[in-house]
Amino acid sequence: MIGKLEPGSVLPSEVALSQTYGVAVGTIRRALMDLTNDGILSRRRKTGTVVTGRKPQHSLRLFFQYFRLHGLDGSLSKSVTTVTSLDHATASADDAGKLQIEKDAPIVRFHRFRSIDDRPIMHETLTLSREKVPNFPERKEDIPSLFYLHLLEHHGLRISAVREQIGADLANEDDARWLDLKLPAAVLTIDEIAYDQMAVPVLISAHRATTANHRYVNEVQ
Repeated sequence: MIGKLEPGSVLPSEVALSQTYGVAVGTIRRALMDLTNDGILSRRRKTGTVVTGRKPQHSLRLFFQYFRLHGLDGSLSKSVTTVTSLDHATASADDAGKLQIEKDAPIVRFHRFRSIDDRPIMHETLTLSREKVPNFPERKEDIPSLFYLHLLEHHGLRISAVREQIGADLANEDDARWLDLKLPAAVLTIDEIAYDQMAVPVLISAHRATTANHRYVNEVQ
């Protein structure tokens, strides 16, 4: 079922979808409910769950496909993520303030980069309170690319809101290495805090991206 579904298409059953994507039926049910609430899907008696044709690209409910860099033609780009490092550390004062935890509390921090068509587009550092993610993967290779979905499925943490601060900066040596840039160059910076349904901060992220072939897109609906 991977691909584009035309308006009027009827979705498979929740059990079939859970088997296709390898997630629990409850996760599929919640996702379908959110998509229905957004108007993307419609529940029809005797027919089932139907695609309506409405397609907001960046509802925060679409947490497993959340990505704001589009091609220059406006198309939503499919990125591939690669985790490069994973560290267990203690929270700095800045980390503690953003995550609302004690300074020096245990945290998990990992770095990854995104590529589109084998071209690097963004690298990012993500930080979480260790207390919120017990049994977090010990190896960087085991961190899944659909990280919001992982938080929901394995830790019961549902990302319901994201606050971003966006800026521009000169690329540094790390940017040049991860994004294959020739200095001097400019990068887009996105500092992000993600919150759960109780408005408690769950995740802080620092993204640095090249916009040579992509644009940041924000939709208000």
